[in-house]
Amino acid sequence: MNRFQMALTLSVALLFNVSDGYAESAGFDNLMPELIQVPTGMHEYRLSGEVLKNGHPVNAPMQNIYFPRILHIMKYQVSSHNYALCVDDNLCSAPFRKQDRHKNFPVVGISFIDAQNYAEWLSQKTGVTWRLPTDAEWSWSAGDRFFDDAFGVSDSMNELSKRWIDDYRKSYTYTSKSDTVVNARGTYGANENGLYDQSGNVWEWTDTCYQRYQLSLDDKLEMAGTPNCGVRILEGRHRSYMTNFIQDAIGGGCSAGTPPNFLGFRLVRDNPKFLSIKRFQNWMASVLRR
Repeated sequence: MNRFQMALTLSVALLFNVSDGYAESAGFDNLMPELIQVPTGMHEYRLSGEVLKNGHPVNAPMQNIYFPRILHIMKYQVSSHNYALCVDDNLCSAPFRKQDRHKNFPVVGISFIDAQNYAEWLSQKTGVTWRLPTDAEWSWSAGDRFFDDAFGVSDSMNELSKRWIDDYRKSYTYTSKSDTVVNARGTYGANENGLYDQSGNVWEWTDTCYQRYQLSLDDKLEMAGTPNCGVRILEGRHRSYMTNFIQDAIGGGCSAGTPPNFLGFRLVRDNPKFLSIKRFQNWMASVLRR
């Protein structure tokens, strides 16, 4: 092989690996999920966790968060088929209830710890880093599928009972009693970003820890203690806070409101470092000069 042929071969390999962000491991092509690229932009995000003012819960403030990089997130939730492969490798725990190994159905009965273990396993198999999205990333990707968990009535201290009732009514409405079976992926359609089944009857784990805040009388926000990472945020038809080892919310672990139907997840692929055209041209020139 002459220098030109070697340069051409290496450049094709390099461009394939860099542009895709990963080199597929032999025998694991079926693990590579379809991804959606959520564009950069500004997102108005309501802070997660509990906010207290004068000792009483109030609506969390809105924050403007800018996402400077494209978010690469799974188009669908992780399937029961792919999750079963991790169980076969003894690196993931079995779901809460036995499921058929089916590519068209999401895996459910999954704890935060289970989802983390799968992300680590998938990273090892594919050679690229996978992780759970943050709560802010999930809400940004969800678009109009994101449900705001603000109280529907006044923050006034004499409205506490009405607020509690309104909050329960909303979460009860979002969790349909008739929607109690796991549906095939794609059942709930896509949002404006092209992601399927967000806010269906499968709630999705995020990497964000539960946090309590204090809001002063002049509305200055301060953290109250350290984040509680034994409790993580689930997103779906309503925001939920769940102990990280819980696989089934119906059986316990939901801190407030009606429990989620099913617990599942989707992952984010960490953005690869792309090789600029100029750097690629310089590299090619250096190979040909040898």
